[in-house]
Amino acid sequence: MAIMITDECINCGACEPECPNTAIYEGGAQWRWADGTKLKEVETLDGKHIGGTDPQKPVSNEYYYIVTDKCTECVGFHEEPQCAAVCPVDCCVDDPDHRETRERLTQKQQWLHKTAA
Repeated sequence: MAIMITDECINCGACEPECPNTAIYEGGAQWRWADGTKLKEVETLDGKHIGGTDPQKPVSNEYYYIVTDKCTECVGFHEEPQCAAVCPVDCCVDDPDHRETRERLTQKQQWLHKTAA
């Protein structure tokens, strides 16, 4: 499953630089697929093509947020999610709405970074 940041976030920013996928953004900030990845273009489920550097709508305007589709729980990089490890208020938690197997997280990491299996 992906990690999410709860509304208990104190906006300290400790989590943001720890994410190997650049999936964490400050509240109100637009995000991009290409940030921290090798993605130049993404095809959505409805067949639409999005440029990797095209700005995307913020997930939250109030506090730091994690882009679920870029979160791999640090699989392929670390033994545990680094955002949760450094969060001083324990607001980086498992997202029950986005459960993924370790295999799926590995596939996502390889897709984001264009690495071989």
